[in-house]
Amino acid sequence: MELTLVCVLAVVAIVGVAVFSGRLGVAAPLVLVIVGAGMSFVPGVPDLEIPPEFILAGVLPPLLYSAAVNMPAQDFRRNFKPITALAVILVVVTTLGTGWFFHALIPDLGWPAAFALGAVISPTDAVAATSVGKKLGLPSRVVAVLEGEGLVNDASALVLLRSAVAALGGAVSLWGVAGDFVFAVAVASAIGLAVGYANVWIRGLLNDPILTTAISLIVPFIAYLPAEEAGASGVLAVVVAGLVTGHQASTHLRAQDRLAETVNWRTLAFLLEGGVFLLMGLELKKSIEDVQESSFSTWHAVGLGLAASVIVILLRIAFVAPMVGLLRRDTKRAHASISRLDEMQARLDAREPDHLLTERRLRHMQTRMTRVSADVAFKLNETLGWRGGVVLGWAGMRGAITVAAAQTLPSDTPHRPQLILIAFVVAGTTLLLQGFTLPAVIRMAKVAPDDPERLRGEYEQLVGELSQAASDALRDPAVIGTGDATVSDTVVEMVRNDSIIGRARVQRDAEIEQHGREQYFRLRLRVLSAERDALLRVRKLGLYSSQSLTHAQHLLDLEEARLEQLSNDTSG
Repeated sequence: MELTLVCVLAVVAIVGVAVFSGRLGVAAPLVLVIVGAGMSFVPGVPDLEIPPEFILAGVLPPLLYSAAVNMPAQDFRRNFKPITALAVILVVVTTLGTGWFFHALIPDLGWPAAFALGAVISPTDAVAATSVGKKLGLPSRVVAVLEGEGLVNDASALVLLRSAVAALGGAVSLWGVAGDFVFAVAVASAIGLAVGYANVWIRGLLNDPILTTAISLIVPFIAYLPAEEAGASGVLAVVVAGLVTGHQASTHLRAQDRLAETVNWRTLAFLLEGGVFLLMGLELKKSIEDVQESSFSTWHAVGLGLAASVIVILLRIAFVAPMVGLLRRDTKRAHASISRLDEMQARLDAREPDHLLTERRLRHMQTRMTRVSADVAFKLNETLGWRGGVVLGWAGMRGAITVAAAQTLPSDTPHRPQLILIAFVVAGTTLLLQGFTLPAVIRMAKVAPDDPERLRGEYEQLVGELSQAASDALRDPAVIGTGDATVSDTVVEMVRNDSIIGRARVQRDAEIEQHGREQYFRLRLRVLSAERDALLRVRKLGLYSSQSLTHAQHLLDLEEARLEQLSNDTSG
């Protein structure tokens, strides 16, 4: 009964804080941590004993899966270099730098324990940063980099943590750690790919959004558990499975299934994220009490946590500066390659298939060239200058995963209660300090949002291509039928007018009923299928931004789900 009451109050607090923080323009995770910390000191509030494995193995996989499913694979691929730099290289640098600091200042703390704590505080939590950034209109590329970093850096940190913990019980070589890292990444990627493709294939065979959503709820754990059993990174397997699922869902799953899954996963992620940050605040009192029971000064641990917070912030800023410089060099190279790509494209367009170059191979080469040119245009249109670098440098907040990971340290780790409190101080300090000041940093840096005129023109062009695909389908005898199954001209004209994305629908139920409701629904769904095929083709080429593609995809899904429901009601 007590647990049920705690859960009910937690949900009420999460929803209430979301409403309150939304009106104030403050990220909800920041307020939840403060609320949780305040509640932990209220007399009568029970100390929650939540095993850290519950957070890492029970909460983290669905959270990462939800984020990965909603992240366009195109954005992840195009930002792979900065994402890898922040989520892998910076995690290693932070682990080594802070590990040296802890070893130097904490008596009797060996190198393995020092590096373990360094790994614990190395990964960032992008939830608060991206929620603030989206509200303030950060460029989509900055948001994509932060989201991608948040997806991968937990895997990097947990692999390093596992190696450091193993070193506590025996000798571990540098090459051994590197080998474990490569093995963890390779095996986790393979498992994630297999689970992701199997997920969309199996769910595509079903014809019930409830069943497909039920299966999707266990997919994160299907990816996580075998990867962990194999000694690989379970969270990375979850991320890969989520990316594959999100990319392939448009091909294999029905519109109703995608819409239902989106709503359910957003609700679940909202509650899990809020619960994790609330729990982080509730654990403050217990962390302090555990330290007070030892001979290690509480204020000493707090001071080390504050100093470590400064170190991780400075390390990130120092790392982001040269990274942005390298990305600017890539932009210059992209600009210099335009003329060469144009020449290659012209030669390819003039090439005819022959016995050495089949028509299929030629089409593949043309598709590849178009994608390369689109990637070049992306680097030129969505640059990541020093202003965006300032935001990336300051958006290094740690979160509840840091606290949970600290609690997985073995019980015989030297000064374990103090290490947990240090991790809590680092997570709390960076989250609150950087989280509350990030809006001011964004405004002072004057980061320009995405060009609305460019996005509007791009979206209109995409709608034009989809409308052309609809028109071509309505001229195809295989679509409109032949002989007795031929659709009347009136129905064809109604479908033609209703196939323009974004056009307000006119209530014409009587007219549809008069000229054939079944014909209208059947033809309208066929045209929608043609529009979806066209959308998938241009997505493969990378000619449009993920914002335009996602918006068009959502509108097609809404219309398809509506028509399928009306068609089922009519036939029923």
